[in-house]
Amino acid sequence: MLDFIYYPVSFILWCWHKVFGLVFGEANALSWILAIIFLTFTVRGIMFKPFVNQVRSMKKMQDFAPEMKKVQKKYANDRQRQALEMQKLQKEHGVNPLGSCLPMLLQIPVFIGLNHVLRMFTINPVHPGQPKTENYFFSQAGVESYVHAKLFGVNLGDAIYTGVDMVSGGNAPSGFHWGVAPVAIPLMIVASIATHLTARHSVQRQNPESATPQTAMMNKLTMYIFPLGVLIFGALFPVGLLFYWLANNGWTLMQQRLVYTKIDKEEEARKAAEKEKRANLGPKPGQKPTAPRPGQKPVQQKRNKPVAGGGQVKKAGSPHGFAQTASPAEKKDKDTTAEPSANGSKENGADVPGLISDSTKKSGRKRR
Repeated sequence: MLDFIYYPVSFILWCWHKVFGLVFGEANALSWILAIIFLTFTVRGIMFKPFVNQVRSMKKMQDFAPEMKKVQKKYANDRQRQALEMQKLQKEHGVNPLGSCLPMLLQIPVFIGLNHVLRMFTINPVHPGQPKTENYFFSQAGVESYVHAKLFGVNLGDAIYTGVDMVSGGNAPSGFHWGVAPVAIPLMIVASIATHLTARHSVQRQNPESATPQTAMMNKLTMYIFPLGVLIFGALFPVGLLFYWLANNGWTLMQQRLVYTKIDKEEEARKAAEKEKRANLGPKPGQKPTAPRPGQKPVQQKRNKPVAGGGQVKKAGSPHGFAQTASPAEKKDKDTTAEPSANGSKENGADVPGLISDSTKKSGRKRR
């Protein structure tokens, strides 16, 4: 029914087992352990980009958590309106709530698929009690290699307690198998500690302003209940699956530290850029403000007077470098105010000799 999960998982495991089998031997338990660990690394490497998106989405949700609280408080009695406003707020900030759950959801099928593939090495559903001839991508030689691989005398498919068909594997009789405990218990303890450290590191990154009763409860579950569950229910897992759990939590812890450090540097660079931008926009030290005084009228720029012919006055020193051209009104004013020269003409722009001004004529009439 879930062959679309089992075949890809078994193929990745088969590839890594072939690689390490060339170095340590296919029947060596170390080859199988490293194959399981690198299967985990391969899957987590594929999910690295969704994990980064998950961290960024969680960071954005924490940044606008105060706004979410305001919406919840404002529409406390209207759940439908509250949900619509929350969706609108998430859309404005570009946050996808499912993005923070996607990496975790993708790990569940891998865990189920690997558990099933490891169990099927020793269980023959067609002919119970008889050896397997194949296991998805593994041939009969691969099946026998896994069955005979032992770590400190313990087969990788054995568990401390068998009897739960969906978890434990192997043809061992139901009950406790304390011979597996010296190998399984240290793995369970280390996996539990890694689970706690991973959850604790994630909780420390949360914004205190975004804390709610629900988040506080989830933090306690992830920091204490889940690690305790690994420590207790790890007795049901085969030794090979415990290596997967340990590798998965170890990868998560390292990945969180690297991604969080990178995002912190980006945040610091963004804040520094904004601070520098504000400093450039503001007045320099010692510079007087140029803002107008209260009640002061804004200074308006004088426009050039239009010429009678529809042209425009061109003043000397203008960008075009033309001399000043006066309008007829300005010429008239200039003629009336200019002083007469020795020969009776005005010192005007034309400088026409022999031209008698009006004032001279008037004075001559008076003398007559």
